[in-house]
Amino acid sequence: MGTEPLHVPVMVREVVESLRVEEGGWYVDCTLGLGGHSRAVLEANPSAQVLGVDRDPQALAMARQALAPFGPRMRFFHADFKEVDAWRRELPEAPRGILADLGMSGLQLRSHRGFSFQDRGALDMRMDPSSGPSAEEFLAGAEEGELMRALRLYGEELHARRIAKAILAARSEAPITDAARLAEIVTAAVPPHLRGKIHPATRTFQALRIQVNRELEGLGTAIERCAGLLRPGGRIVILAYHSLEDRIVKETFRSLARGCICPPRLPVCACGRKPILKLVHRRALRPSGAETAKNPASRSARLRAGERL
Repeated sequence: MGTEPLHVPVMVREVVESLRVEEGGWYVDCTLGLGGHSRAVLEANPSAQVLGVDRDPQALAMARQALAPFGPRMRFFHADFKEVDAWRRELPEAPRGILADLGMSGLQLRSHRGFSFQDRGALDMRMDPSSGPSAEEFLAGAEEGELMRALRLYGEELHARRIAKAILAARSEAPITDAARLAEIVTAAVPPHLRGKIHPATRTFQALRIQVNRELEGLGTAIERCAGLLRPGGRIVILAYHSLEDRIVKETFRSLARGCICPPRLPVCACGRKPILKLVHRRALRPSGAETAKNPASRSARLRAGERL
């Protein structure tokens, strides 16, 4: 009897097709994870080469082992992909394609770092455990207003005030040190008749994860810089999973494809900004019904792609 894989890469066929893998090109997998997308790129063309970037040292180590058979065609770099200056130096030439999958991996959900509602004894939530304060530390020091803001802004949580008050009340009795207890606190704070289809703590956990990892901070700028690295005809592909990050991706792509940012009332362009991308797909691609049936974690994925002019 086989074991369930730690992570199933999302929309692999659509990613490879959107990247338009070409012979002899360098590609950057900005969110390497366990290497599923990188493997698909390497297998799609025997002359393709990939630089894999990831902020999670555990994922990077496992990917290094899994992709070892590809030898020098695969390089690895430990960093947040938004640190473009750090990893771009590893590229010997302008890349033909750049991919960023902004979702969580199954590895992280099973890493016992507090990403899962069931985690006992852990409330970390950092992708890179060596950087910044953990979710436990944030909850221990956050004021009610700060916590409400995070829940509303990053979780789009309708019951932010109710949940924030419950967290502060529980914190006054004992420190909140594991994810399972946090999930219980949030669930108890939301009356059954106000709960939706998803677990009551889903949006709270999303908000804390984004807060701790600063996931949205600088995302648009990073996409712009990545697009600027591409050689003409190269493509950038982004997979987003919730409306907050997808909105940033969509607006950034549109801005890069539009060029001029002058007010409409000006008769002549004064900014001199030129478009550097053209959109590959008119609308975001979504996973097929067959894929979501096999991999429910893919159901919220949206793929957007741009081609360097």
